[in-house]
Amino acid sequence: MVKEEWFAEWFDSPYYHILYKDRDESEAEGFIDHLLNTLDPPTGSCMLDLACGKGRYSRHLASKGYDVTGLDLSAQSIEFARQFEHERLHFFTHDMREPFREAAFDYVFNFFTSFGYFEEETEDLQTLKNVAHSLKPDGTFVLDFFNAHYVRQRLTGPEHREINGIVFDLRKKQEDQHVVKTIRFADGHKHYFFEERVRLFELSDFERLFELAGLNILRTYGDYQLQPYNWMESPRLILVANQTTL
Repeated sequence: MVKEEWFAEWFDSPYYHILYKDRDESEAEGFIDHLLNTLDPPTGSCMLDLACGKGRYSRHLASKGYDVTGLDLSAQSIEFARQFEHERLHFFTHDMREPFREAAFDYVFNFFTSFGYFEEETEDLQTLKNVAHSLKPDGTFVLDFFNAHYVRQRLTGPEHREINGIVFDLRKKQEDQHVVKTIRFADGHKHYFFEERVRLFELSDFERLFELAGLNILRTYGDYQLQPYNWMESPRLILVANQTTL
């Protein structure tokens, strides 16, 4: 049986940060810089970094002169991030399924596939409604997700990765409408098992959900260089949206 709320347990685990400690942060920050150049937000814009983790990208946004709020469900990640708070940067432990500040943000960002974790689609829809609720009337929402077709075509076999003396056994598979990564390892005499489960949303799914949430998709990009989205070949599905005009 799959553990309920897998993300709450895994993202609060120190092993999550060990496994992913060698991620290419320069590529991620380069993407954010390219996105900012394209969006051209005015200095002082209010931004929400939804599912901010330990706040690295929130800090990067704040360093550009924006007023940034970072939210994450992981209490440990937010505790770490708060050491970097200043007058233009604040962090809060928060579940994205719950509303947060009405009409408060010029931009809401959800970076690096931090969506699609919930078992029920109604929870994903509620998250998008909360985003629309948080945006100012002329605000912009950017959701950075993987391209589901690209992921399906590239599910690999078992992978073994040794980090800090721990050997992680990683396996990916498609299970119903989710891509599932299993993570097994031992530390000392104790054995651990975690899962990552992300729903394989297609562009048509987002179009339907965004419309229901009161969001209008303006543009789509297919990679971190902001090339046009191609459902067969693009590694990412990056959506830029605003509130639906009534």
